[in-house]
Amino acid sequence: MKFPVTTTERHEGKVLAMNVEEEVLTLHSATGELLGALAWGDIIERVLVRDDDARFSSVRSHPRVPLAVKVRYMTPEGKQFDSVTGSIGAGGLFIESSAPLDHGTELSIEFALPDRPMEKHKAKAKVVWTRRKPERYVLFPGMGVQFTVIDDQARRELAQLVEALTRSRKAA
Repeated sequence: MKFPVTTTERHEGKVLAMNVEEEVLTLHSATGELLGALAWGDIIERVLVRDDDARFSSVRSHPRVPLAVKVRYMTPEGKQFDSVTGSIGAGGLFIESSAPLDHGTELSIEFALPDRPMEKHKAKAKVVWTRRKPERYVLFPGMGVQFTVIDDQARRELAQLVEALTRSRKAA
């Protein structure tokens, strides 16, 4: 069975196809080129993830892009950590960590963007989802954090960076 994608602007024109015999879901471009495939087992595992936050991690109001930048974060108790981001966006970021903090933990965050390494952005954030173990040896454990307080200029710069990276990656 084939299902055209018509309601998501970013993916409009693509086609999802289900192969019932092989239990595979494939994604094709508007021209029919195979873009990727997922076994039903992978999809089922993702849906059945016990951590509710991870189950809904892809639902967010601002797009993110994969990008590694150094980040320093501090808990309300004063514990300080240095790490790297796995993705970043105007609404938050993913912090790689082998010991992610609990859902709802409030953080103070400091980071710099690649084009202005000396300009530190500070924000308040909270942990909204966690990945406690690696997935398929590609996705690191860590936590998705959502900004609760961030300077308007910093949010604009993040949005512009995401847009620029998305454009350049699509062109490549």
